[in-house]
Amino acid sequence: MNHPDFTNWLLTARTPSIRYLTLRHVLGRPTQDADLRAAWQAMRTSGPIPAILAKQTKAGHWAGERSYYTPKYTSTHWSMLLLAELAADGSDPNLQRGAAFMLVATQEELDQSITQGAHGLSCFWGNMLRYALHSGYADHPSVEAIVRYLAHDAQEGGWCCRHNDELPCAWGAARALWGLAALPPRERSSQVQAAIHAGVAFLLEAHRLVEADYPTSGRVHPLWFRLNFPLFYQADILFVLRVLAELGTLDHPAARPALEWLIGRRKRDGRWRGANPFKRRTWQVLANSDETNRWVSLQAAVILQKASRASKGRSAAPVERREHG
Repeated sequence: MNHPDFTNWLLTARTPSIRYLTLRHVLGRPTQDADLRAAWQAMRTSGPIPAILAKQTKAGHWAGERSYYTPKYTSTHWSMLLLAELAADGSDPNLQRGAAFMLVATQEELDQSITQGAHGLSCFWGNMLRYALHSGYADHPSVEAIVRYLAHDAQEGGWCCRHNDELPCAWGAARALWGLAALPPRERSSQVQAAIHAGVAFLLEAHRLVEADYPTSGRVHPLWFRLNFPLFYQADILFVLRVLAELGTLDHPAARPALEWLIGRRKRDGRWRGANPFKRRTWQVLANSDETNRWVSLQAAVILQKASRASKGRSAAPVERREHG
């Protein structure tokens, strides 16, 4: 990353997940690496993962919630989304119990939506797909139904959502792709591939990611132009770039301005400054501002590494690295 202390700074994080993901994705340590294994073990015993799981009930949902969706952002849906973001062990029976609870709780709503040919709310279904796949439920009938719903929303619904006055929603498209990206490429049907293509085209080709000129009945949400962690049903430029990185599409020409924007946000010490806009409404174990800076810096570093690898051997010139204070 051209800054000698950058990786060391990430590795001094108090959050074990940051240390683990840095070793795995920035340094490329193998699974048998002693430091990687130590960070993996620490994730189970300290930091946000055990703190969030401590409030889970034996039934799989979270204690004190009014529904799986409320309160934002500590009830079951949001807690499961966070655990997947934190790279919690998907084979952990606690995560599997939480995912199973959500699949049962939403089954009737999902079945009705598919039967009625409904559209919208792709942010919800995309997020749920993400943590259900993370928890090992790829073969569950409801997971397969969610994939069908998202493919339909892409092709027939055009990402339109009632919460955006029936206009196509960039947040919904980004979150839908976040879920679909968790499907291994070899397991993506032609309908899924078409949905991914439609989502990338919407986010990068029909509109401009950095300018955020997506259809809306009001002004562009200011979150879009910040580096946020965590987000929930929302999206920002950083999150969309994370999705594109997972889909292997950072080499798309229309992604270059966003990559340049991300590089331009980097400080002289090689780090990025992050925001935690919902820290008063979610788990307080995630409220530390230094750790927020590490989270977004880690994500930015991984994106730029993948973009650099994607550009090698291609005719397009590599993305320049420049520093700003």
